[in-house]
Amino acid sequence: MRTRNPAVVAAMCAGLAAALAGCGGDGGGEDPDAGTNGVGKLPAAKIEARAQKAAGNAEAVRLSGELVTKGRTYKVDMRLKADGGTGQVSAEGSTFQLLRVGKDLYLKADAGFWAHKNESGGGSGSGQSGGGQSAGDAAAAKKLDDKYVKIPAGDPSYKQLSGLTDKTLLLDGLLGLHGKISTGDRGKVDGVRTIRIRGGEGSGGALDVSLEGTPYPLRLERAGRAGVIRLADWDKDFTLAAPDKGDVVDYGQQIPSGT
Repeated sequence: MRTRNPAVVAAMCAGLAAALAGCGGDGGGEDPDAGTNGVGKLPAAKIEARAQKAAGNAEAVRLSGELVTKGRTYKVDMRLKADGGTGQVSAEGSTFQLLRVGKDLYLKADAGFWAHKNESGGGSGSGQSGGGQSAGDAAAAKKLDDKYVKIPAGDPSYKQLSGLTDKTLLLDGLLGLHGKISTGDRGKVDGVRTIRIRGGEGSGGALDVSLEGTPYPLRLERAGRAGVIRLADWDKDFTLAAPDKGDVVDYGQQIPSGT
């Protein structure tokens, strides 16, 4: 009986290496969990629980990406911690900065933002029709240009805007997947090895969890194509301070409720 040339056998084994752990059935091969934090070996529900716990225990996080809600797309880049947050939000062509220190909430934007808000807010008592901008509105917008505006807690926009600076509220609302949770592929987010978990085979959202160090969530695909969010700078502290008094304008009752 003829035997195969050893070189031919070696070539066959090499061709099968991507599909099999080894040639000869010894069960060898690289352990995908070697050097990781071990969460990749856990059931998907436990991976989710570990990620949520890690996020809840973290002192700070940076959250960036898109949030789609009620037909509106918000581009956000926020740094958050327990006593407040700071960052930038863009929606429908308008961009503004938010800063919350404790219960004090500030909004900063250019004159164009305020002029647009005055127009869309519907002039009250200005004597104009069609939402046009009066000279008074233009002057008010110029006064607010690139200044911090402190928003009273009783203002209709306070709850909505302050929610974008609330670490606990945002993470609790974002990190829960919907439907039966299953384990997906391994990959990388910004060079960090991850394991993906999915809700409802992906229709209920997907979360990439770090396999290195603390199992922080690093990337979220929201259910229903409601945006993709990256989560970074976990536990990296940053300074939160109220703006100088000279940079703050008391707008009175001028901010429209549609902000």
